[in-house]
Amino acid sequence: MYQYADFSTDTQTMAIGLKKGVTMKVIALVVAAVLLSSDGVAEKVRLSDNILRPVLTADDAGSRPAAEGIADVLNAARGAPPLICSYASQSIRNGGWGWSDAPSTPLGNVGPRRTDRLDSDLSDADVDLLLESLSSDDPCVRELAVRLVSRRSVPRVASGLVTRLASPLAPLREIAALGLGMIEAPVGVEPLVRALGDATPGVRANSAWALGKAEDGRALSPLISLFRDGSPVVREAAVIAVGRLDSIRSAPTLVRVLTTDDSPAVRRAAAWALGEMEAHEGVQALGNALVRDADTRVREMSAWALGSIESRAGVGSLVAAARRDADDKVRETAVWALAEIEDESSADALDAIVAGDRSSRVRGTAAWAIGRIRDGSGRAPAGLVRLLKDDTDDTRLKAAWALGQIGDSTALPAVRDALRSETNQRVTAALTRALIKSGERSTATLAQLLESSDSRVREAAVRALAGRRSMNPWPWPQPRPRPNP
Repeated sequence: MYQYADFSTDTQTMAIGLKKGVTMKVIALVVAAVLLSSDGVAEKVRLSDNILRPVLTADDAGSRPAAEGIADVLNAARGAPPLICSYASQSIRNGGWGWSDAPSTPLGNVGPRRTDRLDSDLSDADVDLLLESLSSDDPCVRELAVRLVSRRSVPRVASGLVTRLASPLAPLREIAALGLGMIEAPVGVEPLVRALGDATPGVRANSAWALGKAEDGRALSPLISLFRDGSPVVREAAVIAVGRLDSIRSAPTLVRVLTTDDSPAVRRAAAWALGEMEAHEGVQALGNALVRDADTRVREMSAWALGSIESRAGVGSLVAAARRDADDKVRETAVWALAEIEDESSADALDAIVAGDRSSRVRGTAAWAIGRIRDGSGRAPAGLVRLLKDDTDDTRLKAAWALGQIGDSTALPAVRDALRSETNQRVTAALTRALIKSGERSTATLAQLLESSDSRVREAAVRALAGRRSMNPWPWPQPRPRPNP
């Protein structure tokens, strides 16, 4: 799970953008761009920020189509310095892993090799320059400087950031708190605790975030005191930080936040924190939030938290949400949570969801959940068998896997029929597994499987001939809906 959260940077939009796929790719360009190698850090920090500024000033990517976000990136790239463009383009290629570059590319040999890293050999002069750049009047320079200098968790960096946390300038205090969170230096804990009382919300929020990254128990009580802060951004940062500290004695206060806070973002963070620390004290409040909260994301997180806690006391609320919530993500996460709890009383509800939910994703996750709960029962619900004809490959895969888990011989005719028409290799392999585990003993059928042109089918048949246990747990199409704060 990604838990990256800057609550107040120089642009105050970075954290929002991180939550959406297109903007996450753009953020990757920024990170790649600051990992500039060889000499001349000063010059490179001062390079044009044309390709980076849209990341630092864009609106929430979730409010516009992905195509528009891509267009913005391409437009911003026009005329950017080749060195910046080279690093940005490298971050897109397979996530920067495992590729050797083509012999001729539009940028040619601009920039050093992808394996070169500036952050591994920053000199003291480079560190001093980057720390000084935190005071720049250009937000792009400040952003690049803090992200680059924070990759060196050394006393010189920590000391410089602590000094700047006491600056009379609020923007400098904000970015100093951000940097201290990035380096997670123990020396920063006490100054950050003091900064929780700062007059500027951005400083308080970043300090709370940084203390959560440090995971130092000394910060627990000061962080809890921020649960009543007037700024919802500060309250959210404090709640997430407490969740990371994983202290169960904060559970009653988190329950109050989940129940009473007027900010959906803060309530969602409280639900996450209760689930993260597996607080059984929060089950009732999470169940109520799941069925009553007006915000979709709060309900989704509450369902996840109940699955993380794995208490049977949450089954009733999860079943109600899985059956009736208007949002596909909430229903899917509720179904996932039921599978995590593995309470057999939810099996009938899952059978109905498999047969009738309008979302293929929800049906597929429900099929997987049935495989978890009805494992070895020998009773496959009719709706699960019908999913072998679903339009979605992933749903058919999960249905075939679940049938293999259950081992119902009455499903054999449907599995054979599905094998004859299935074109997806993974689904075919899962059907082969289901066929054997459901009791197929025909020599002719096994011989046909062994002669298949599909290597996965042949592998499944060989595993079957080697014995039933040799096929577990392959294939394993395990979904894991997990929202993040």
